[in-house]
Amino acid sequence: MPFSLEILLPSKKNANGLAVLKLPGGGYNGVSYDWEGTDYAKWFNSQGIAAFVLKYRMPQAQSVLTSYKAPIQDAQRAMRYIRFHADKFNINKNKVGVIGSSAGGHLASTLGIHHKIYYLAKDAIDNEKIMPNFMMLIYPVISMKEGITHKGSRNNLLGKMPSEQLIIQFSNENRVTKNTPTTFIIHSGNDKAVPVENSLLMYQALVKHQVKVTMHIYPEGGHGYGLGISNKDAPNWTHLAELWLEAL
Repeated sequence: MPFSLEILLPSKKNANGLAVLKLPGGGYNGVSYDWEGTDYAKWFNSQGIAAFVLKYRMPQAQSVLTSYKAPIQDAQRAMRYIRFHADKFNINKNKVGVIGSSAGGHLASTLGIHHKIYYLAKDAIDNEKIMPNFMMLIYPVISMKEGITHKGSRNNLLGKMPSEQLIIQFSNENRVTKNTPTTFIIHSGNDKAVPVENSLLMYQALVKHQVKVTMHIYPEGGHGYGLGISNKDAPNWTHLAELWLEAL
């Protein structure tokens, strides 16, 4: 699978064994690699956490056979790769989470919720587990349902006229179970790109299935603020995330 994985590790002295797979957003039409990728990774490193930034394939790429399978295939393989090389990366393979922003949040929740393996095993790496130990969803796309979803992400992932079956399959609020990993969610109420209903539906589904979830909804901030450094209205969510990660 032709994806790239950038590895950013904290010093061994500061490492705490935690690791996170970073899935940047981009509406399934590109990857916000620095803004929601390597910048996040550097912050995680400052917390002693190993970070792995995935540049996953786009659904519409010419080499892709089935559009909606490519991103999740890459995410599943990357999670297994990280765990397989846990000793090399100085991490605990049972403390590997995923973080995704916007459409990357949809991919992160797909990784954490779908139990189906979307590709055929090919080597020893594929003996590792695909499910993350925790999820962090930052202004995420969750649903593929009309009126809730981010239309661009849905069109790029599922096509402009997806079947009802595909819509249900990738509306991740429908897929939560009691085995879904503990989750951290951030969203802004005035998000004009990805309606806050996405996070609310996810929160309700997690609570219903008695999954531990922490959610912070802010009145301002809009969409796509990354770490929130350049947007005075964006929430200071990294401080909250730091406290949440310490409690894991």
